[in-house]
Amino acid sequence: MFLIRSGAIDGYERLVTDLGGNPVHLLAAVGFSPPQLRNPNTYVSYSGLAQLLELSARACHEPLFGLLLSRSQSSTVLGDIGLAIAQQSTVGEALSSINRYLYLHARGVYLEQNRRGSRVQLELNFDISSPLGLDQLRQLSIGQLLNFLCELLHLESVPRGLQAVLRQAPNDGAGSALSGQLLSRIAFDNRADGISFPASWLQRETHRDQEALRRHFQRNIADLQQRYPDGLLDQVREIIGRLLPSGECSIERVAATLGLTTRVLQKRLRRERSSYSGLLRQTRIEIAEQHLLHGSMGITDLALYLGYADVAVFSRNFKSWRGVSPSQWQHRPNEMPTEV
Repeated sequence: MFLIRSGAIDGYERLVTDLGGNPVHLLAAVGFSPPQLRNPNTYVSYSGLAQLLELSARACHEPLFGLLLSRSQSSTVLGDIGLAIAQQSTVGEALSSINRYLYLHARGVYLEQNRRGSRVQLELNFDISSPLGLDQLRQLSIGQLLNFLCELLHLESVPRGLQAVLRQAPNDGAGSALSGQLLSRIAFDNRADGISFPASWLQRETHRDQEALRRHFQRNIADLQQRYPDGLLDQVREIIGRLLPSGECSIERVAATLGLTTRVLQKRLRRERSSYSGLLRQTRIEIAEQHLLHGSMGITDLALYLGYADVAVFSRNFKSWRGVSPSQWQHRPNEMPTEV
């Protein structure tokens, strides 16, 4: 079964209510419930989510429900991977890294980048299916991709050079509450689903919103404190796991996320007979073994994901932990020791 984070439909209940629908009944129709949407990192059926969007579009008489939902969202719906991708230096590098991390948000979707003359087209492809179709899911995903690109470029609205393309017929948008600039940027009856923009944008530097990063980790720590009210080590390990892909994983950053000074965090870890370096090593081992075991990421990408600038350094460290190289461990994981 393909899964997706429930954070992908942030704002769903509010939108359905505003359009005169009953979100509780619609969620129940596909086996979901409102509590599943409370934690954005809860995974739900991707096919079920596609059906929910189609049922909602029909119940609310809104043919562009998916796009309308995306308008109230930001790149935060992508969770930690949005932050990790945005740390890349250029728009081109950021977009090229999406597929590397996308599985953390959803499995069953991937992005294909094609150059057509002076323009680039990003096409979304899905491995999932739904008895009601995927039109609304495609709309939502394209809208989120538009939001993400605009944030990378630090644009407050969809510029003239940016266009969404949909396979849906032109009349599928008739009667929609969606209007204005976005609607004028949609090309219907296309052979693919995605977005198109000038190729020159690939060289632009990405915008790194430090305030958004701060707010994001404030929300994360509130969630951690609810789940691990007295577990400092668990909190630190989870923060490290979230920070590693961003390239911003340091004891100073972890301490700031917890609302502590570096000195206080070190002192509290010593009380627990632990240390930041030890927890960093444990977390890296656990993440590395998980990906190697399931083959979900190549070794070079895994090294980058774990915060290593050089795959050779990662391989050397892994061998010091486990006695063999990552590729050797991957081919005979059941024979390798698992204690850290």
